Amino acid sequence: MNLQFLIIDTQNDFAHPTGSLFVPGADKDSERLAAMLKRHVSQINDIHVTLDTHHWVDIAHPIFWVDNQGHHPAPFTTITEDDVLSGQWKTFHPSCQARASEYVKALKANGHYDLIIWPPHCLIGQTGHNIVTPIAEVLIEWENTFTMVDYILKGFNMWTEHYSAVKAEVPDLDDPTTLLNSQLIDNLKQADLIACSGQALSHCVASTIRDIADNLGEENVSKLVLVEDTSSPVSGYEADGEQFIAEMKARGMQMVQSTATLL
Repeated sequence: MNLQFLIIDTQNDFAHPTGSLFVPGADKDSERLAAMLKRHVSQINDIHVTLDTHHWVDIAHPIFWVDNQGHHPAPFTTITEDDVLSGQWKTFHPSCQARASEYVKALKANGHYDLIIWPPHCLIGQTGHNIVTPIAEVLIEWENTFTMVDYILKGFNMWTEHYSAVKAEVPDLDDPTTLLNSQLIDNLKQADLIACSGQALSHCVASTIRDIADNLGEENVSKLVLVEDTSSPVSGYEADGEQFIAEMKARGMQMVQSTATLL
């Protein structure tokens, strides 16, 4: 049986208590996931690890926007299309205004999330971008079997949020990294079982698994197994995590605890 793990954004900024966007519970989630990986290390055919990867200048970071007094938005501020049209928020550089206006319009049209301003996180070259230690150590143990982790970077296009590892919230036709990650989908199609985990349940985990399910086809959704006690929601978005689980269970996704034996 082909067993693959999909590990989503288990990085220091999300999963370590000192991280700039720490998800409450993610440190313990990571310890449980590491223990599960260690028990299955000789049985895993492939491990896909997604890495949220940002520049300081990003449409979802405070530096990008200002109000009429020239103040940058506080983290966790929501900026809607109406906020931009009314002039409540405008881009720090006027040259960015037209494209940013189109972006929030497109977000409203796709109905996923409004633009959320996050604390700068998972910055390229910074400690917060690294995989949290318990999981990083087990990944090296698995690579010692002379295999290689499939690392998937997402989010370094400053013009769009990239919660899902499959595609950006608003794909940029000039940037292939924001378009459908067909290579990941093709790799996952080879699996008999895809164990899914990571951070955060309410955002990147939910978006990634939904997109994978849509592209694998409904007949293959039952291959997806969410390791329930190794993924937590962003504070204040618990209902989004619960809605995601209910939706995907109805579609056929399986649920297990980290103490389970998958094979």
